[in-house]
Amino acid sequence: MSAHGPTTTPPATLADRFGRPTIGDLVAGLSVALVLVPQGLAYAKLAGMPPALGLIAGTVPPILAAFFVSSPYLQTGPTALTALLVFGAISPLADAGSDDYVALGALLALGVGAIRITAGLARLGRAAYFVSQPVLTGFTTGAAVLIVTSQIPSMLGVEVEGERITGRALAVLRDPGAWEPSALVLGLVALGLLLGLRRWGHPRLPGVLVAVGVAWLAAVALDLDAPRLGTLPGELPGLTTSLPWDRVGDLVIPALVIALVGFAEPASIARTFAAQERETWDADREFVSQGVANVAASAVGAFPVGGSFARSSLNHTAGARTRWSGLITGVVLLVFLPFSTVLESAPRAALAAVVMGAAIKLVRFDRIAAFWQWSRPQSATAVATFAATLALDPRIDLAILLGVVISIGVHLWRELQPYTLFFTDPDGARRAEPHGVIWFASVGKVTNEILADLADGPPTERLRIDLGGVGRVDLTAANEIAEMGADLIASGVEVELVNVPGHAARLIDRVLGDTEVGTD
Repeated sequence: MSAHGPTTTPPATLADRFGRPTIGDLVAGLSVALVLVPQGLAYAKLAGMPPALGLIAGTVPPILAAFFVSSPYLQTGPTALTALLVFGAISPLADAGSDDYVALGALLALGVGAIRITAGLARLGRAAYFVSQPVLTGFTTGAAVLIVTSQIPSMLGVEVEGERITGRALAVLRDPGAWEPSALVLGLVALGLLLGLRRWGHPRLPGVLVAVGVAWLAAVALDLDAPRLGTLPGELPGLTTSLPWDRVGDLVIPALVIALVGFAEPASIARTFAAQERETWDADREFVSQGVANVAASAVGAFPVGGSFARSSLNHTAGARTRWSGLITGVVLLVFLPFSTVLESAPRAALAAVVMGAAIKLVRFDRIAAFWQWSRPQSATAVATFAATLALDPRIDLAILLGVVISIGVHLWRELQPYTLFFTDPDGARRAEPHGVIWFASVGKVTNEILADLADGPPTERLRIDLGGVGRVDLTAANEIAEMGADLIASGVEVELVNVPGHAARLIDRVLGDTEVGTD
């Protein structure tokens, strides 16, 4: 205690927590907000939600996420992949767009948020790497194909019902007489502008906004008879006070899948920009930030959200330097909500082009082909996951689980395939060199190969087992090797272990104990 009374620490201000805002943060936050408006509307429709919820999902969630993110560039809100996962999870349970459907979406967001916060607090950020690259690539490519397919009816100006995405698209394609030519033209114009500006435009130019704006102006100026967005409530979000708790069991698996797979994108974003800027990032904090964002989405009646690579890239390019940029984006969307009715005449085909443009970037057939050159089993895993994603439409959450099971199976299969090379050393000893991982399920193959070589190979009274090429040895494997050595010694063969890896030396020394098997 000081002479002037007890010392107190002043409460942290926003500037203390966020750093001082810069002009770049303001410009970046506004730029992202402009892009988020058409994207939010489009992704809400992809998720089967009322379009207004796509805007609401871009308000409170990024504001609260900004208090927890470790990356100042990460922009949170609705994303194409998460939206498709939401549709796949809820469409079998309720009619898209209905009150029950919306309520289930809010409950799903709460589940995703709770899982992510728990994972972050438990310091399980490493779970971001649980899904292997082949599985993730196969899944995202399959999901991207479904996302593009899902927008075909809107691009053709046709509304069609059906649970399966591919079924709806095929129904529309089989009926050319129902197509609306003006919608197709507007959609293609928007998509062409979007892809063209992405390739040749300035990085800071909001291509999404330009593409939708041009298509919208053309539709109004030419009075084209293309389907429009329709009524928007134009009001601030309220708090959701009741959720269908009796349906929690139906959403546990989708919540787990979205929590894990949906986190891969923000984790990749944070990791990428941290490397570019030579900064650190914290996967556990990002788990918490994305969890808080989803709890916030649930509280305002929206659906699950995630980190957007496109909007985060724009945020970074536009000059963001602190977490203020994400907060500014959410505040701008919140202020815009009462005026959102001005968007009611926007052509749906242009919004469909926005979704297609985002999904095209996720199609990575080139990477799947590269896997074939690097590893045939891993390539097969990617292809199987891709095929499962298309086949299980719309329950693509099950496809990612199947992919994880396949990848684990491939990993176990590879660890069951150790091989042993045999040589005769200059001193006449027979050298056995096992390669791979020797564990309880694979040690039998190694010992059988060694015994077979002793029986059928050159005669010898000395066996030298070289473990330098072994990645790991577990307790059972060490015991099996020791027992084989003891049996061979009893039959008159001198046994010696050499080049024992450091991680296995202590275990093997303990297992050998008082046996006559020597180590070097």
